[in-house]
Amino acid sequence: MTKLIVTNTQGEEREVEAEVGLTLMENIRDNDFDDMAAICGGCCSCCTCHVFVDEDWIEKLPPMEEDEQDLLEDSPAYHPSSRLSCQVEYTDEMNGLKVTIAPEE
Repeated sequence: MTKLIVTNTQGEEREVEAEVGLTLMENIRDNDFDDMAAICGGCCSCCTCHVFVDEDWIEKLPPMEEDEQDLLEDSPAYHPSSRLSCQVEYTDEMNGLKVTIAPEE
């Protein structure tokens, strides 16, 4: 397992073990972050798994698909570092990735 560093909506940072092959959303949810609703379960139909990716990691992640981009651009919390965590599969190369859970809309 590798490490994932998650900051919750209260600003508390926690390092957790992440499982390769799961999405960021699944890894965050499975590590008991209650402030991520992830309502659609990974179908890319809502923004309730919205995260801000640390600036050092943005370019290292796979590019967004059009559906993800469209949803995020409609979000009031949209930021250039925004991603839907359900759309990013966690890989070995992401060891040490830092994300912040976006505030609920």
